[in-house]
Amino acid sequence: MVSGMRVAVVHDWLYTFGGAERVLRSILRCVPGADVFTLFDILPSADRERIGFTQARTSFLQKLPAIARRHRLYLPLMPLAIEQFDLSGYDLIISSSYAVAKGVLTGPDQLHLAYVHSPMRYAWDLQHRYLIESKLTRGIKGMMARLLLHRMRLWDTRTAHGVDAYMANSHFIARRMRKTYGRSAQVIYPPVDVAPAVPPRETGEAFFLTAARLVPYKNVHAIVEAFRSLPDQRLVVAGTGPELARLKAMAAPNVSFVGFVPDCELRRLMRAARAFVFAAEEDFGIVLVEAQGEGTPVIALGRGGARESIVTGGPEPTGIFFDEPTPAAIAAAIHRFAAHTSAFDPVACHANALRFTEERFETEFSAFVAEQLALFRGRLETGYASSVQKRLPQLAVAE
Repeated sequence: MVSGMRVAVVHDWLYTFGGAERVLRSILRCVPGADVFTLFDILPSADRERIGFTQARTSFLQKLPAIARRHRLYLPLMPLAIEQFDLSGYDLIISSSYAVAKGVLTGPDQLHLAYVHSPMRYAWDLQHRYLIESKLTRGIKGMMARLLLHRMRLWDTRTAHGVDAYMANSHFIARRMRKTYGRSAQVIYPPVDVAPAVPPRETGEAFFLTAARLVPYKNVHAIVEAFRSLPDQRLVVAGTGPELARLKAMAAPNVSFVGFVPDCELRRLMRAARAFVFAAEEDFGIVLVEAQGEGTPVIALGRGGARESIVTGGPEPTGIFFDEPTPAAIAAAIHRFAAHTSAFDPVACHANALRFTEERFETEFSAFVAEQLALFRGRLETGYASSVQKRLPQLAVAE
């Protein structure tokens, strides 16, 4: 597909191995030999190997102090930093963007395709929640934050026109992109590692499971609070983050915390759980598909990408939704689930997850790139032929 072409893959930043990095791994499988560009890279070498590259080309942010712990403080510099990458020697540029990666500078004879995990959430429709959670609603700091986000929106909108074609990780994000950029996007769901056969269920004490980074917008506090009114049900919370101490302080005795767990242990917990509970509005929600891939139904907030990956009706449901991320709504949903547990079949959950495999992503992504390359080459040839046609009368006169 890209034989003989120089390909650059641009990713916002690399500091952990998460969902966006799983997408990056599959992209690099589709374009082997591509050069990787990123604002900064502080990954362990083992994670780089998992993704499929040995060294990334980084920006000046790489050398700034505390970049590993406080990189969001450098948000004002990120548009400038991403524009400093010299990509003039590449034929095809693929950006993997949830912040600024799509803003790289490209020329008219270069094809730029962008896979968008989300437009900058904190700069667009989630600005007000971001300001509240960051305690930046008042005072000089609040005004400065609003001015910065305003400038980021202007830059984000301007650079949207530098992309030739877009991909989105869900229809939810495609709608957000239409509203923010005025551009359509091909939906290609992100890759999820799903076993080819239904994994055997784990046995032991029955419990519900939630797993997330423990930050306010994940709404884990609402799940923990819900289980205060469900003393006969047990909740296991996997994950760590700044909310951990507060959550432990408010938790009832039927809630236990296991901290950070590696993927293999998280999958084992999923197989043992009665259901996976999730209360955040996600762009897509890879963890929801991972749970279903282990044969586990999902009780989730019915917003965002969850509405595209969970089946709630028909003869083979894989989960149920609640309308608001409140303790009362979550508790009511768990009561409904408990009353209809037999309706949820591990085989159906696993079969639904198979819609989102890594192989499916790589097939669809490669097909999209091939299609866009063909269209782009056609436009280049048409433009060249047209320019020659216009020059022919001039050449005849000169002769």
